[in-house]
Amino acid sequence: MFIKIALTTLLVTLAMTASAAVKIGEPAPDFTGIDTGGNKVTLSDFRGRPVILEWTNNGCPYVRKHYASGNMQKQQRAATDKGAVWLSIISSAPGKQGHVTPAQADALTAERKAVPSAVILDESGDIGRLYGAKTTPHMFIVDTEGKLAYIGGIDSIPSTNPADIGKATQYLPIALAQVMKGEPVAVSVTRPYGCSVKY
Repeated sequence: MFIKIALTTLLVTLAMTASAAVKIGEPAPDFTGIDTGGNKVTLSDFRGRPVILEWTNNGCPYVRKHYASGNMQKQQRAATDKGAVWLSIISSAPGKQGHVTPAQADALTAERKAVPSAVILDESGDIGRLYGAKTTPHMFIVDTEGKLAYIGGIDSIPSTNPADIGKATQYLPIALAQVMKGEPVAVSVTRPYGCSVKY
């Protein structure tokens, strides 16, 4: 019984440590992931450009809300048109909801007319855990100096209803605009919402 309690305490502590591992204003943890084309993508290679990290899962209704409405694609296009890098990250483990092969991920990107800079397949969940990614979507912005400028939800209304997008405060584009101007992000941490990341 004692061992079970101690193990549970350890797991909770590790989970809290992981979620506290990334903080606003501190360097974003560097990582190298493999994209759907088999290429290595290293975060630090983009130093000097803002980088958006989007955790995604095509089976999640919250993700579907933003893609079916075109909202996610609109934000991707606006960001990359301004010189930012957009990395969509899939941390679903094999056999879990949202897990896809590289070919399936590319087909989804084409079907949805999505325009991320790259889609990274994080089957091990190492990148997701490094950032404490909890939900799909869960959004992060890394500024031009490689520091975390925003962590949280894409917007302010945690629903699966596309009609709510127009009513919501659009946290991500507001934060990105401030980063692009070299200004501090006024609302730098918000509550992410969506499906749990399927590690």
